[in-house]
Amino acid sequence: MPCLIALIVFGIMGIFSASHRALAKEALSCVFRRVTFRPCNSNFKDKIKDKILAKLINRSIFLTKVVNKYYEVLSWVFFILMLGSTIFVLRGGYNFYVYGSCNGLNASGFCAFDPNGNNNKISTPDASGATCGIVQNTESNLTLDNTDLSIFPSILNSNSKDTVVFIGCYDCDFSRKAYPLIKKLIEKKDANYIFAHFPVKGKTEFLSELGYAVRKVYGDEKFWVLNDYLFIADKEYVVNPENTASILKELNIDSVKINKVLNNPETKKAVEKEIEELKKTGIFGTPTIFINGKAFVGPKPYRVYRSAINKFIFF
Repeated sequence: MPCLIALIVFGIMGIFSASHRALAKEALSCVFRRVTFRPCNSNFKDKIKDKILAKLINRSIFLTKVVNKYYEVLSWVFFILMLGSTIFVLRGGYNFYVYGSCNGLNASGFCAFDPNGNNNKISTPDASGATCGIVQNTESNLTLDNTDLSIFPSILNSNSKDTVVFIGCYDCDFSRKAYPLIKKLIEKKDANYIFAHFPVKGKTEFLSELGYAVRKVYGDEKFWVLNDYLFIADKEYVVNPENTASILKELNIDSVKINKVLNNPETKKAVEKEIEELKKTGIFGTPTIFINGKAFVGPKPYRVYRSAINKFIFF
Protein backbone atom coordinates (compact mmCIF):
# COMPACT_ATOMS: atom_id res chain seq x y z
CA MET A 1 0.00 0.00 0.00
CA PRO A 2 2.86 2.48 0.62
CA CYS A 3 3.78 2.18 -3.05
CA LEU A 4 0.28 3.21 -4.15
CA ILE A 5 0.32 6.27 -1.92
CA ALA A 6 3.83 7.07 -3.14
CA LEU A 7 2.68 6.75 -6.76
CA ILE A 8 -0.08 9.32 -6.24
CA VAL A 9 2.08 11.73 -4.22
CA PHE A 10 5.18 11.50 -6.40
CA GLY A 11 3.06 11.50 -9.55
CA ILE A 12 1.73 14.92 -8.62
CA MET A 13 5.09 16.23 -7.38
CA GLY A 14 6.78 14.81 -10.47
CA ILE A 15 5.00 17.39 -12.58
CA PHE A 16 7.32 20.00 -11.10
CA SER A 17 10.40 17.96 -10.18
CA ALA A 18 12.55 15.56 -12.20
CA SER A 19 13.79 13.77 -9.05
CA HIS A 20 10.22 13.03 -7.99
CA ARG A 21 9.40 11.72 -11.47
CA ALA A 22 12.05 9.04 -10.97
CA LEU A 23 10.46 8.06 -7.67
CA ALA A 24 7.04 8.02 -9.35
CA LYS A 25 8.35 5.51 -11.93
CA GLU A 26 9.64 3.28 -9.13
CA ALA A 27 6.28 3.57 -7.36
CA LEU A 28 4.45 2.62 -10.57
CA SER A 29 6.62 -0.47 -10.92
CA CYS A 30 5.90 -1.34 -7.31
CA VAL A 31 2.14 -0.95 -7.79
CA PHE A 32 2.24 -3.10 -10.92
CA ARG A 33 4.01 -5.86 -9.02
CA ARG A 34 1.47 -5.72 -6.19
CA VAL A 35 -1.58 -5.91 -8.48
CA THR A 36 -0.01 -8.95 -10.18
CA PHE A 37 0.35 -10.56 -6.74
CA ARG A 38 4.09 -10.17 -6.60
CA PRO A 39 5.99 -8.55 -3.74
CA CYS A 40 6.98 -4.94 -4.11
CA ASN A 41 10.58 -4.11 -4.77
CA SER A 42 12.03 -4.15 -1.28
CA ASN A 43 14.57 -1.45 -2.11
CA PHE A 44 11.87 1.04 -3.04
CA LYS A 45 9.69 0.14 -0.07
CA ASP A 46 12.62 0.55 2.31
CA LYS A 47 13.66 3.79 0.60
CA ILE A 48 10.26 5.36 1.24
CA LYS A 49 10.10 4.02 4.78
CA ASP A 50 13.60 5.32 5.55
CA LYS A 51 12.71 8.79 4.24
CA ILE A 52 9.69 8.94 6.53
CA LEU A 53 11.55 7.67 9.58
CA ALA A 54 14.43 10.06 8.94
CA LYS A 55 12.00 12.97 9.12
CA LEU A 56 10.33 11.67 12.27
CA ILE A 57 13.41 10.76 14.30
CA ASN A 58 14.36 14.41 14.71
CA ARG A 59 10.93 15.13 16.17
CA SER A 60 10.04 12.11 18.29
CA ILE A 61 11.86 8.84 18.92
CA PHE A 62 8.67 7.30 20.31
CA LEU A 63 6.69 8.23 17.23
CA THR A 64 9.46 6.88 15.03
CA LYS A 65 9.28 3.49 16.81
CA VAL A 66 5.50 3.36 16.44
CA VAL A 67 5.63 4.15 12.72
CA ASN A 68 8.42 1.64 12.17
CA LYS A 69 6.44 -1.09 13.94
CA TYR A 70 3.05 -0.39 12.35
CA TYR A 71 4.22 0.99 9.02
CA GLU A 72 2.03 -1.24 6.86
CA VAL A 73 -1.08 -0.69 9.01
CA LEU A 74 -0.60 3.07 9.01
CA SER A 75 -0.12 3.00 5.25
CA TRP A 76 -3.52 1.36 4.87
CA VAL A 77 -5.12 3.90 7.21
CA PHE A 78 -3.71 6.85 5.25
CA PHE A 79 -4.70 5.22 1.99
CA ILE A 80 -8.31 4.80 3.13
CA LEU A 81 -8.40 8.40 4.35
CA MET A 82 -6.95 9.61 1.07
CA LEU A 83 -9.40 7.50 -0.93
CA GLY A 84 -12.33 8.82 1.11
CA SER A 85 -11.29 12.44 0.72
CA THR A 86 -10.76 11.92 -3.02
CA ILE A 87 -14.27 10.51 -3.39
CA PHE A 88 -15.73 13.48 -1.49
CA VAL A 89 -13.80 15.94 -3.68
CA LEU A 90 -14.90 14.22 -6.89
CA ARG A 91 -18.49 14.03 -5.66
CA GLY A 92 -18.41 17.73 -4.76
CA GLY A 93 -16.97 18.64 -8.15
CA TYR A 94 -19.61 16.58 -9.94
CA ASN A 95 -22.45 18.11 -7.89
CA PHE A 96 -21.12 21.61 -8.53
CA TYR A 97 -21.03 21.05 -12.27
CA VAL A 98 -24.48 19.48 -12.49
CA TYR A 99 -26.32 21.32 -9.69
CA GLY A 100 -24.29 24.47 -9.04
CA SER A 101 -23.57 23.35 -5.46
CA CYS A 102 -21.07 20.86 -4.02
CA ASN A 103 -23.78 19.49 -1.71
CA GLY A 104 -26.47 18.74 -4.30
CA LEU A 105 -29.40 20.50 -5.91
CA ASN A 106 -30.46 23.68 -4.05
CA ALA A 107 -28.28 22.71 -1.05
CA SER A 108 -26.88 25.73 0.79
CA GLY A 109 -23.97 24.16 2.72
CA PHE A 110 -20.43 25.45 2.24
CA CYS A 111 -18.98 24.78 -1.20
CA ALA A 112 -15.33 25.53 -1.97
CA PHE A 113 -16.22 26.23 -5.61
CA ASP A 114 -18.99 28.67 -4.59
CA PRO A 115 -17.92 29.94 -1.14
CA ASN A 116 -20.43 32.81 -1.10
CA GLY A 117 -23.34 30.60 -2.07
CA ASN A 118 -24.21 32.80 -5.05
CA ASN A 119 -25.81 29.93 -6.97
CA ASN A 120 -28.39 29.40 -4.21
CA LYS A 121 -29.28 32.95 -3.25
CA ILE A 122 -32.87 34.09 -3.55
CA SER A 123 -35.12 37.01 -2.71
CA THR A 124 -37.68 36.04 -0.09
CA PRO A 125 -40.87 37.87 0.92
CA ASP A 126 -41.28 39.24 4.42
CA ALA A 127 -43.26 41.92 6.20
CA SER A 128 -41.08 44.76 4.96
CA GLY A 129 -40.60 43.49 1.42
CA ALA A 130 -37.92 40.98 0.50
CA THR A 131 -34.79 39.79 2.18
CA CYS A 132 -32.00 38.37 0.07
CA GLY A 133 -30.12 35.39 1.44
CA ILE A 134 -28.99 31.83 0.95
CA VAL A 135 -31.67 29.15 0.54
CA GLN A 136 -32.61 27.50 3.85
CA ASN A 137 -35.50 25.44 2.47
CA THR A 138 -35.29 22.40 0.24
CA GLU A 139 -36.99 21.92 -3.08
CA SER A 140 -38.83 18.79 -1.90
CA ASN A 141 -42.07 20.69 -1.24
CA LEU A 142 -42.00 22.63 -4.50
CA THR A 143 -44.45 21.33 -7.06
CA LEU A 144 -46.54 22.38 -10.04
CA ASP A 145 -49.15 19.65 -9.56
CA ASN A 146 -51.95 21.86 -8.25
CA THR A 147 -51.03 25.05 -10.10
CA ASP A 148 -53.07 26.35 -13.03
CA LEU A 149 -50.33 27.43 -15.44
CA SER A 150 -52.75 28.26 -18.24
CA ILE A 151 -53.37 31.75 -16.81
CA PHE A 152 -49.73 32.79 -17.27
CA PRO A 153 -47.99 34.02 -20.44
CA SER A 154 -46.42 31.21 -22.41
CA ILE A 155 -44.52 30.23 -25.52
CA LEU A 156 -45.58 26.76 -26.57
CA ASN A 157 -43.86 24.42 -28.99
CA SER A 158 -45.94 21.39 -29.94
CA ASN A 159 -42.80 19.54 -31.04
CA SER A 160 -41.06 19.87 -27.67
CA LYS A 161 -41.48 17.60 -24.67
CA ASP A 162 -39.56 19.99 -22.41
CA THR A 163 -41.24 22.68 -20.33
CA VAL A 164 -39.56 25.48 -18.41
CA VAL A 165 -41.49 27.52 -15.85
CA PHE A 166 -39.67 30.61 -14.64
CA ILE A 167 -41.02 32.35 -11.54
CA GLY A 168 -39.13 35.59 -11.00
CA CYS A 169 -39.32 39.13 -9.69
CA TYR A 170 -38.48 42.24 -11.71
CA ASP A 171 -36.98 43.98 -8.68
CA CYS A 172 -34.81 41.05 -7.53
CA ASP A 173 -31.15 40.87 -8.52
CA PHE A 174 -31.08 37.08 -8.49
CA SER A 175 -34.07 36.81 -10.83
CA ARG A 176 -32.50 39.36 -13.15
CA LYS A 177 -29.31 37.30 -13.15
CA ALA A 178 -31.17 34.10 -14.07
CA TYR A 179 -33.48 35.60 -16.69
CA PRO A 180 -31.02 35.87 -19.63
CA LEU A 181 -29.83 32.32 -18.96
CA ILE A 182 -33.35 30.95 -19.11
CA LYS A 183 -34.08 32.96 -22.24
CA LYS A 184 -30.94 31.52 -23.84
CA LEU A 185 -32.01 28.01 -22.81
CA ILE A 186 -35.46 28.42 -24.36
CA GLU A 187 -34.04 29.75 -27.62
CA LYS A 188 -31.44 26.99 -27.96
CA LYS A 189 -33.63 24.07 -26.87
CA ASP A 190 -37.00 25.21 -28.31
CA ALA A 191 -38.66 24.26 -25.03
CA ASN A 192 -42.14 25.25 -23.90
CA TYR A 193 -41.84 28.34 -21.72
CA ILE A 194 -44.12 29.78 -19.05
CA PHE A 195 -43.30 32.94 -17.11
CA ALA A 196 -44.83 34.17 -13.88
CA HIS A 197 -44.01 37.36 -12.03
CA PHE A 198 -44.03 36.79 -8.27
CA PRO A 199 -43.76 40.20 -6.58
CA VAL A 200 -41.82 39.30 -3.44
CA LYS A 201 -41.37 43.02 -3.00
CA GLY A 202 -44.82 44.52 -2.51
CA LYS A 203 -44.07 47.66 -4.46
CA THR A 204 -43.75 45.67 -7.69
CA GLU A 205 -47.30 44.31 -7.70
CA PHE A 206 -48.20 47.07 -10.14
CA LEU A 207 -45.84 45.48 -12.66
CA SER A 208 -47.86 42.26 -12.50
CA GLU A 209 -50.95 44.31 -13.26
CA LEU A 210 -49.14 46.11 -16.08
CA GLY A 211 -48.11 42.81 -17.65
CA TYR A 212 -51.66 41.50 -17.36
CA ALA A 213 -53.05 44.64 -19.02
CA VAL A 214 -50.58 44.42 -21.92
CA ARG A 215 -51.55 40.79 -22.50
CA LYS A 216 -55.22 41.70 -22.34
CA VAL A 217 -54.88 44.41 -24.97
CA TYR A 218 -52.10 43.12 -27.23
CA GLY A 219 -51.68 39.41 -26.44
CA ASP A 220 -48.59 37.48 -25.36
CA GLU A 221 -46.35 38.69 -28.19
CA LYS A 222 -46.26 42.27 -26.92
CA PHE A 223 -46.03 41.04 -23.35
CA TRP A 224 -42.69 39.33 -24.07
CA VAL A 225 -41.30 42.62 -25.38
CA LEU A 226 -42.35 44.32 -22.14
CA ASN A 227 -41.01 41.42 -20.10
CA ASP A 228 -37.55 41.66 -21.68
CA TYR A 229 -37.50 45.38 -21.06
CA LEU A 230 -38.45 45.07 -17.38
CA PHE A 231 -35.65 42.59 -16.76
CA ILE A 232 -32.95 44.27 -18.82
CA ALA A 233 -33.54 47.99 -18.19
CA ASP A 234 -32.27 49.78 -15.09
CA LYS A 235 -33.96 48.22 -12.07
CA GLU A 236 -34.60 51.45 -10.20
CA TYR A 237 -36.21 52.91 -13.31
CA VAL A 238 -38.64 50.09 -14.07
CA VAL A 239 -39.87 49.67 -10.47
CA ASN A 240 -40.81 53.34 -10.20
CA PRO A 241 -44.54 53.68 -11.06
CA GLU A 242 -43.95 57.23 -12.27
CA ASN A 243 -41.97 55.84 -15.21
CA THR A 244 -44.71 53.52 -16.46
CA ALA A 245 -46.02 55.98 -19.06
CA SER A 246 -42.50 56.52 -20.45
CA ILE A 247 -41.90 52.78 -20.67
CA LEU A 248 -45.14 52.20 -22.56
CA LYS A 249 -44.35 55.03 -24.95
CA GLU A 250 -40.86 53.65 -25.61
CA LEU A 251 -42.37 50.26 -26.45
CA ASN A 252 -45.08 51.74 -28.68
CA ILE A 253 -47.86 50.63 -26.35
CA ASP A 254 -51.02 52.72 -26.11
CA SER A 255 -51.11 53.92 -22.50
CA VAL A 256 -54.78 54.99 -22.81
CA LYS A 257 -55.87 51.44 -23.61
CA ILE A 258 -53.60 50.03 -20.91
CA ASN A 259 -54.83 52.43 -18.24
CA LYS A 260 -58.41 51.48 -19.06
CA VAL A 261 -57.61 47.86 -18.22
CA LEU A 262 -55.55 48.82 -15.17
CA ASN A 263 -58.49 50.78 -13.76
CA ASN A 264 -60.77 47.79 -14.13
CA PRO A 265 -61.25 46.00 -10.74
CA GLU A 266 -61.08 42.67 -12.58
CA THR A 267 -57.40 43.28 -13.30
CA LYS A 268 -56.46 43.35 -9.64
CA LYS A 269 -58.55 40.22 -9.03
CA ALA A 270 -56.81 38.44 -11.91
CA VAL A 271 -53.35 39.30 -10.55
CA GLU A 272 -54.37 38.19 -7.06
CA LYS A 273 -55.45 34.86 -8.57
CA GLU A 274 -52.06 34.51 -10.26
CA ILE A 275 -50.28 35.07 -6.96
CA GLU A 276 -52.51 32.56 -5.19
CA GLU A 277 -51.77 29.99 -7.89
CA LEU A 278 -48.03 30.57 -7.49
CA LYS A 279 -48.28 30.06 -3.75
CA LYS A 280 -49.63 26.58 -4.41
CA THR A 281 -46.20 25.64 -5.75
CA GLY A 282 -44.72 26.09 -2.26
CA ILE A 283 -42.43 28.85 -3.51
CA PHE A 284 -40.32 30.50 -0.84
CA GLY A 285 -38.28 32.88 -2.97
CA THR A 286 -37.26 33.95 -6.43
CA PRO A 287 -36.00 32.87 -8.83
CA THR A 288 -37.63 29.45 -8.75
CA ILE A 289 -37.37 27.60 -12.05
CA PHE A 290 -39.10 24.34 -12.89
CA ILE A 291 -37.58 22.31 -15.69
CA ASN A 292 -39.80 19.37 -16.59
CA GLY A 293 -41.28 19.61 -13.10
CA LYS A 294 -37.95 19.68 -11.24
CA ALA A 295 -37.34 22.80 -9.14
CA PHE A 296 -34.13 24.84 -9.33
CA VAL A 297 -33.95 27.53 -6.66
CA GLY A 298 -31.57 30.44 -7.10
CA PRO A 299 -29.62 31.63 -10.14
CA LYS A 300 -27.78 28.50 -11.27
CA PRO A 301 -25.03 28.50 -13.89
CA TYR A 302 -26.31 27.96 -17.44
CA ARG A 303 -24.76 24.48 -17.58
CA VAL A 304 -27.12 23.34 -14.79
CA TYR A 305 -30.23 24.33 -16.73
CA ARG A 306 -28.80 22.90 -19.94
CA SER A 307 -28.00 19.58 -18.26
CA ALA A 308 -31.59 19.29 -17.03
CA ILE A 309 -32.88 19.67 -20.59
CA ASN A 310 -30.21 17.37 -22.04
CA LYS A 311 -30.96 14.69 -19.45
CA PHE A 312 -27.28 14.82 -18.46
CA ILE A 313 -28.37 13.48 -15.08
CA PHE A 314 -31.43 11.49 -14.20
CA PHE A 315 -33.75 12.97 -11.58
